[in-house]
Amino acid sequence: MTARIDHLVTSGTFSLDGGTWDVENNVWIVGDGAEAVVIDAAHDADAILEALDGRTLRAIICTHAHNDHIDAAPALASRTGARIHLHPDDLPLWKQTHPDTPPDVDLTDGQVLTIAGVDLTVLHTPGHAPGAVCLYAPDLGTVFTGDTLFRGGPGATGRSFSDFPTIIASIRDRLLTLPPDTVVRTGHGDSTTIGEEAPHLPEWLSR
Repeated sequence: MTARIDHLVTSGTFSLDGGTWDVENNVWIVGDGAEAVVIDAAHDADAILEALDGRTLRAIICTHAHNDHIDAAPALASRTGARIHLHPDDLPLWKQTHPDTPPDVDLTDGQVLTIAGVDLTVLHTPGHAPGAVCLYAPDLGTVFTGDTLFRGGPGATGRSFSDFPTIIASIRDRLLTLPPDTVVRTGHGDSTTIGEEAPHLPEWLSR
């Protein structure tokens, strides 16, 4: 079977530093007709299970541990048996949401996760969060960037655990070096491409 990318949008809240905001999150499912992985189990385990449509869930991969990207992860794991993957640098954020349910597997830079014959390479891209990662799938011509890179610029760095120079370095060194036609599938909002975003780096640096 040929691997494909499925997409759903879930709604909930993002909370950090004493504030709470309504948000819509992109949930990405990579797999074929038999098996899949979920990238960012946000808000609604029922909706994600419905989108899986009976496929075996091999892994729940977290691009970072802000609550809106992980709030449904333990429920989804308990209902499917899939293990939760997170970069260990984001454990302090994870524990704010799930203090009694640790993730199962550490993500590491350069690690390759394979699903339905497709390789997902883990790129550690700190800045929005210390353990933020992107997942590059060259066979699918795409990179899943979480909240590191959006259409129009880098993810937010105005709150705890974030740093603007760090996210710029991550984007410049780890993402803008990918082929220009690579589709950027983000944690919120519309997709873009590396080629569309790369020319804007100088203006981001001047912010």
